[in-house]
Amino acid sequence: MGKKRKRSEKAEAVAVPKKDDAAPERPVRTLLGWKDKNETEVKDNEDSHSPVFRNKEKVLVTCSRRIIYRYRHLMLNLVSLLPHCKKDNKVESKETKGATLNELVELKNCSSCLFFECRKAKDLYLWMAKCPNGPSVKFLVSAVHTMEELKLTGNHLKGSRPLLTFSTNFEKDAHWKLLKEMLLQIFETPKDHRKAKPFHDHVFVFSIVDDHIWFRNYQISVPHNESDKLPRGGLDKMTLIEVGPRFCLNPIKIFGGSFGGPTLYENPFYVSPNQIRALQKKKKAGKFAKKVKAKTRRKMHEMSNPLEPDEFADMWKD
Repeated sequence: MGKKRKRSEKAEAVAVPKKDDAAPERPVRTLLGWKDKNETEVKDNEDSHSPVFRNKEKVLVTCSRRIIYRYRHLMLNLVSLLPHCKKDNKVESKETKGATLNELVELKNCSSCLFFECRKAKDLYLWMAKCPNGPSVKFLVSAVHTMEELKLTGNHLKGSRPLLTFSTNFEKDAHWKLLKEMLLQIFETPKDHRKAKPFHDHVFVFSIVDDHIWFRNYQISVPHNESDKLPRGGLDKMTLIEVGPRFCLNPIKIFGGSFGGPTLYENPFYVSPNQIRALQKKKKAGKFAKKVKAKTRRKMHEMSNPLEPDEFADMWKD
């Protein structure tokens, strides 16, 4: 048998590829051109440590069961005004609703919650909470007027970002400052939200009158003809046209936690709707009691002052 041929050193050198001969990685293609991988890695590291804040606010909007149609329409109007909100199914209004809502907010990846709670098919309460650590506020909602029933002429782009204006009363006390910050965070649409449009064509107005927060929504109307273009700073030609909805918020309590916790503020002027209805019933009952008393007084007066017998009473009987 023949001997095996030894592999030459030259062949071994050809067989083993060098590391330096490997093809370099292709650069990353972006909208602005080609970029090396090293540059992109450095930029990502810089962005991760950069102090720039990005607003990722998301609001969960839901309601309790047995809500009436007017209050449901108000909730849907607010959903159409807030492109950064998420809707969910109705929640049972029980003592454990706080834990249920906190869990729902976490599952929906939200940071705030608006919960419309209807009681006795008459009274509407609005819970406004920052989840999961609080604070939270409970309001009584009154003077409700939805977009459908108002039929106003104002109209603005759906999904556009609103301007938020607050009256000077919000800087008066600490609890008003807290409510202003919560309203600002919940109703302000994030800048780069995927459902938001980069326009400011309407205004949310929050004003305090008689210790109540009144909400209005206005369209910013600008002359858009070619001949009447608005110059910069020409605010005298801008007009506000109301769009709706309208409602009034009466703060009841501010809690330290989400849907509960220590009470930070309690409204001393708040009167519950049940007490108001009880007083109205007492007034009506008082009217009936007055009638009964007047009737008994009349009978007692007739008994104490009897009429003299009439001598001509039996004249025509024969």
